[in-house]
Amino acid sequence: MAKKKRINLALQGGGAHGAFTWGALDRLLEDDDLEISAISATSAGALNAAAVKAGLVEGGRELARSNLNWLWEQVGAVNDPRFADWLAAMAPGAPALAQAMKYSPAFAGLDTMTRLWSPYVYGPAFSNPLERIVRAFHYDTVCSDVGPEVHICATNVRSGKIKVFTGGEINPQAILASACLPTLFQAVEIEGEAYWDGGYTGNPALYPLFDPHLPDDIVVVNINPLHRDALPRDPQSIHNRINEIGFNSSLLRELRAIRFVQRLLEDGSVPEGAMKNVHVHMIADDALMNELSVATKLVPNAVVLARLKQAGRDAADAFLAGHRPDIGKRCSVDLEAMFS
Repeated sequence: MAKKKRINLALQGGGAHGAFTWGALDRLLEDDDLEISAISATSAGALNAAAVKAGLVEGGRELARSNLNWLWEQVGAVNDPRFADWLAAMAPGAPALAQAMKYSPAFAGLDTMTRLWSPYVYGPAFSNPLERIVRAFHYDTVCSDVGPEVHICATNVRSGKIKVFTGGEINPQAILASACLPTLFQAVEIEGEAYWDGGYTGNPALYPLFDPHLPDDIVVVNINPLHRDALPRDPQSIHNRINEIGFNSSLLRELRAIRFVQRLLEDGSVPEGAMKNVHVHMIADDALMNELSVATKLVPNAVVLARLKQAGRDAADAFLAGHRPDIGKRCSVDLEAMFS
């Protein structure tokens, strides 16, 4: 029997665009030759991570996939293929849908409200709609020592530092903290500290995956496009791109550090084994994400969610087809080119 390929997963946050990660995970979980050893996740990635961990511990891969289906059905996805395929076929293309949602009166009202009023003005009347979902997770299994390690990232409001919740520290408040957008929701208080979305300081954090007992391979599921061809000109697009750049900056810093260590190992500046030689892989679809908008990120739409799931499955399938031999041996991402 061939030895399983062990990987760590790094799951970005990005609101409803996290349905792309749903699809990627759905495809990875179909592959019996892969073993997920650890997951570092932020915001929507944190919800995906909790669903996967609980499923793997309680019933294996199929239950993990079922948990993901349940999670995104709660968010607003239509998961019955008889209806999902029909919706996707009849609906306009992604750019048209994104534009329609972006300029809809409902989104315009939400956008205006978040720019003019603090969440401390409207208080509990606008609580995080994810709370109902998050509280339904089985935390005895999410926090279990069995199965993949899970690390959930949030941002300490007062210190500006990253906080990584691990093991028994993970509870509904920790996941809500990881997904707390400060213009929409009041900071989440945990043991006297206030937390906002983890994307500001770790989207997600990679360093928990550097532990020597974990595999060398980190598969990043990226849902915030690193590059946009079009120059943002309207206020929503400018604000969205600012957030994308900010939410990618911490990830890029850690990838630079990984490349720096790789160079030290390559030129013999440090002996082999003295530092971990991390192999970075990435599952992404920047072309699709460039067609979407901040509206599709904040307001779940059944058609968009269905297309994101399929795009995630396709991207994961392409990664496995093209880079399975790289796992355990080398990076499949050209980090040098990424930063040139």
